[in-house]
Amino acid sequence: MHGMNLNDLPQALLQYPAAVRPVASAPDLLVEWATSEADVREAQALRHQVFGLEMGARLGPQAAHGLDVDVFDAYCEHLLVRDATARKVIGTYRVLTPASAKRAGGYYTETEFDLTRLRALRPGLLEVGRSCVHPDHRQGGVILALWGALAEFMGANGFEFMVGCASVGMRDGGHYAASLWQQLAAEYQAPIEHRVRARLPLPMHALRQDLRVEPPALLRGYLRCGAKLLSEPAWDPDFGVADFPLLLRAADMPSRFRRLALTGPHQTCR
Repeated sequence: MHGMNLNDLPQALLQYPAAVRPVASAPDLLVEWATSEADVREAQALRHQVFGLEMGARLGPQAAHGLDVDVFDAYCEHLLVRDATARKVIGTYRVLTPASAKRAGGYYTETEFDLTRLRALRPGLLEVGRSCVHPDHRQGGVILALWGALAEFMGANGFEFMVGCASVGMRDGGHYAASLWQQLAAEYQAPIEHRVRARLPLPMHALRQDLRVEPPALLRGYLRCGAKLLSEPAWDPDFGVADFPLLLRAADMPSRFRRLALTGPHQTCR
């Protein structure tokens, strides 16, 4: 939550778009950054609904209270999209800045991947994760509002790179994920100097890799925005998914997002 990390001067100097504002392309949506524990709890409740109830993930002890909570939440900024009428949170991302990653002992992505080769990028490396959208609002407008706000945040604070994972379901035992990697790697894999290593890699040798598959919408969107795959997917047994690590450079974003990411918002930030 911005304004809450008083012992971290770089965090205190972060700049944010205006507190709550409508989305120009979708006036029925409002985008904002969490400013209170109550805001964060709303995001965690949505995450529990999507990851725990819908996807069947094994979440932490707060799941008994209808929340998805982990140790990284306290160090993250939480981006929210609300329904403009009901003011209910219907989409969220959490964001970990380089300064906060130091305080947290690393990025969440580092629990699944060895990011040694990204060491030189860390001063400008923003991590995003825990992305989810309410099942009744997955028509596209919510995720675009989230991405626009992320690009704006990157530009306002001078972050050059974004890292995170796109999760792929494994209800078929992993054959879909393995085949997806095989289809995408040749075109979308990052250069060797940015490739990372999965700590618990998906056992590709034991899975089919010849299925003709389509990437899920979120991963497809990342790739269209210029993201690169950093390695073969890791297996996340708690969430029951294969995680594809991605790196997105602000300069590689499509023009509508790049203008925000490279120049920042033209409104007053705080």
